[in-house]
Amino acid sequence: MECTAAEPLARIEARIAQACRIAARDRNAVTLIAISKTHPAEGIAPLIEAGQGVFGENRVAEAQGKWPALRERHPGIELHLVGQLQSNKAEEAVALFDAIHSLDRPSLVSALAKAMDKAGRRPPCFVQVNIGAEEQKGGCPIPQLPALLEQAREAHLPLAGLMCVPPFDIEPAPFFALLDKLARDNGLTGEAASLSMGMSGDFETAIMLGATHIRIGTALFGGRS
Repeated sequence: MECTAAEPLARIEARIAQACRIAARDRNAVTLIAISKTHPAEGIAPLIEAGQGVFGENRVAEAQGKWPALRERHPGIELHLVGQLQSNKAEEAVALFDAIHSLDRPSLVSALAKAMDKAGRRPPCFVQVNIGAEEQKGGCPIPQLPALLEQAREAHLPLAGLMCVPPFDIEPAPFFALLDKLARDNGLTGEAASLSMGMSGDFETAIMLGATHIRIGTALFGGRS
């Protein structure tokens, strides 16, 4: 029997609900972001029709190629940028996305502030932290986080919270716990207290440790093309 898009979505929803019950958290406190990068519009539409309303893309150009038409057919979809953002793409990102998860350097603070002022649109931004101090990964180094947050506040960027991608093949729990501690230590409360962490292989652990936004691709779409 062919598997419909509703089946993996229902399985993930059940696992989220179970993790929230164990952690004594409200299911509504966790946003499921379906990571649709590299998947064509025809592969995304069935998941929208199954009830998923929040999606994530890695690249501005790829999102521009498929989401305007998808959103015209399916109004109300929320779109998040979860990949690295070049400063020269800030205007396009502000125009297209409802949240940006990859604010990681002072030059991008300036570019986004200018783009938001010009567009009159202010999508909330997560500061991406290089939680494992990995040279090959983007993200703000931990020692530089307080200064970057201060720059973002001075530029009146709407801060959503912090985001991280833990090192591959290492137990993620300590890194998730560290991101939560960094948020608290840096006074991120209220609307700025969100934690974008957890993917297909570790989202339940992330929920236990305070994730408010989990980014799931493979478990919903299968392997990327």
